[in-house]
Amino acid sequence: MLKVINVVGARPNFMKIAPLIRAMDEHAEEIDHLLVHTGQHYDDKMSKFFFDDLGLPKPDIDLEVGSGSHARQTAGVMVAFEKVLLRERPHLVVVVGDVNSTMACTITAKKLGIKVAHVEAGLRSRDITMPEEINRLCTDVLADYLFTTDYIADRNLHREGVPNDKIFFVGNVMIDTLLAHKKRASQLDTYRRFGLGKHGYIVMTMHRPANVDNRDILSGILKSLKKISADIPILFPCHPRTLKMIRTFGLEKLLQPATEKGEKLLSGFFVTEPLGYLDFLNLNMNSRLVLTDSGGLQEETTVLGVPCITMRPNTERPITEELGTNHVVGNDPLAVEKKIHAILTNRNEQGKIPPRWDGKAGQRIVQVLLNQKQALGTR
Repeated sequence: MLKVINVVGARPNFMKIAPLIRAMDEHAEEIDHLLVHTGQHYDDKMSKFFFDDLGLPKPDIDLEVGSGSHARQTAGVMVAFEKVLLRERPHLVVVVGDVNSTMACTITAKKLGIKVAHVEAGLRSRDITMPEEINRLCTDVLADYLFTTDYIADRNLHREGVPNDKIFFVGNVMIDTLLAHKKRASQLDTYRRFGLGKHGYIVMTMHRPANVDNRDILSGILKSLKKISADIPILFPCHPRTLKMIRTFGLEKLLQPATEKGEKLLSGFFVTEPLGYLDFLNLNMNSRLVLTDSGGLQEETTVLGVPCITMRPNTERPITEELGTNHVVGNDPLAVEKKIHAILTNRNEQGKIPPRWDGKAGQRIVQVLLNQKQALGTR
């Protein structure tokens, strides 16, 4: 029996681990797996409803580390996770994505001689000021099995000297989750509840420190979008940290609270609390475009065929620009405005879905692990 510990720490991890858990459950006679939640994102509004929407089981172990500085959070995860590993003695630890928990659990496992599989390996922004880039680099150097989403990630790992026999091109587990829930999400009336018309609004997310921690940058973006919202409504499910900075800088007047009364919205810049996975997917699939600084949304919009504007100077997912519908424009308000207007006046934009983004990545990963049972110290 292969004993595996799957690790999640933040909301994007939940979407990535769900397909793996489903695939492992199909091989219950060969794989014994536990789910560890580090507690990096821990409040109900930002975590619990994601577990509910995705049908994830309650975590077997919750480390309850909570928020803090990068160093404090990483150290807290390592100390707590080490106790779990010494008690459970798994053959393999599976980490996903690029959050602090990903790196912390990788280092802890490797120090104890436990092998690690990294799902979503090889993504690179080449921007070392991003904490996520540091996490990606450290994790990929140490991991024994590197599961990649596309050929660009493969190429990055090859250039960094990773042996071929450690790299497995399996596809994108985020897309597994999207395709598994797309029908359910399409049956919701989320966008109508907010009074929005199909393909007649913009969805926005923004949370990265480079965009929200500087008053001039944040106010410039919000003022620019306020102007655009006179022509097309913008709905902004707001990360708690972003809302905190908006209030700190006294910028609330630029936003209107969103309600779910179904009154038709022809214009305005509306803010709402974070939404569950299915409601948010419904909003995105029916929008005219998505404006974000997130990584995962660049992938999801590519598969949905929805134009995406990424308010960052770079992306670790260049395949979404090369093949998909993503446009990386930075956070200059004029550049964002220009691209929004260009998309709104061009309804013929087309993108392609990258190879193996077909809903079967989780199954491929589990099959690789089953093929490696002997190398993992089990039969």
